[in-house]
Amino acid sequence: MRFDLTIRGAGVFGLSVAHACAARGARVRVVDPGGVAAGASGGIVGALAPHTPENWNEKKAFQFASLVMAEDWWRGVERLSGLSSGYARTGRLQPVADGAALVLARRRGESATKLWGDFATWEVINAALAGDWAPQSESGWLIRDTLSAHLHPAQACAALAAAVCAQGGQIVAEAAQDTPEVWATGHSGLALLSRELGKTVGAGVKGQAVLLRLDRRGAPQLFGDAVHIVPHGDGTVAIGSTSERDFDDPTGTDAQLDAVLERAIAVCPALGGAPVIARWAGVRPRARSRAPMLGPHPARADVFIANGGFKIGFGMAPKMAETMADLVLTGRDRVPDGFRVTDNL
Repeated sequence: MRFDLTIRGAGVFGLSVAHACAARGARVRVVDPGGVAAGASGGIVGALAPHTPENWNEKKAFQFASLVMAEDWWRGVERLSGLSSGYARTGRLQPVADGAALVLARRRGESATKLWGDFATWEVINAALAGDWAPQSESGWLIRDTLSAHLHPAQACAALAAAVCAQGGQIVAEAAQDTPEVWATGHSGLALLSRELGKTVGAGVKGQAVLLRLDRRGAPQLFGDAVHIVPHGDGTVAIGSTSERDFDDPTGTDAQLDAVLERAIAVCPALGGAPVIARWAGVRPRARSRAPMLGPHPARADVFIANGGFKIGFGMAPKMAETMADLVLTGRDRVPDGFRVTDNL
């Protein structure tokens, strides 16, 4: 069978591009020797949280557009696949530290009204109104935004893979090099690209997370002390994560994760006593620019790059996938400034 497009990498970026291209009638093949979501995309946290509504730039605008389209996009994946992605837009609560932070939070709320329009809100609320499912706040105030959403990463990738196959695509472990190709190969792909271009364009950053058996489905996600707390729809709560540049074991968990859990319980005491049912670690691809890296490979004809999702890959996936489908299938280039491989050189 002749394929119109080969995508290397069955993480969220590769599968999302495959889904978007297949939806436009392309015959796609996804190649990954590790299988679906074998790397960082097989995680458990899945916080789809926006950047702060201030100092607006193309990265923030791109992410906002992706978060706006996310619900319809993931519901379409679920209809095709018959599987749940775990997507839910339940908002987020985070503490306000002090009086100065309160002034800043309210100013950001005004910016959100201008930048987010009627789609979502960013507001300051009295912490006493939030009940026991809320981050501790020394000031007595919380930020509540209604733009934040979440999904279950491993489940979302399984749904994407099934959607690709339902549209006639294939997912295989090995295949000879073909063109055109999209390389969405995570941190190992960043390392290869750095070697080919003779300059570091990005690197892998390890993250660790923990999953608790605690049913808070439908509740907002929480963020405090640099910890994400995400209630999933299956009666679990995910907590993450670390950011480790130096590590020996890419998939091993250790005392750093224990410390994250302790911090999470301090942020939200309602987590205390919930049993740990899983510990996870993986290496996430971080581009030098910290923005996703999209577009043509600078040194290879008919090869495209979709990499560098890092901590916001799932949130960026819908918009990224449609942008890459435009570029690869029609030549229409809507990649924002700052997102290209050459922007990382």
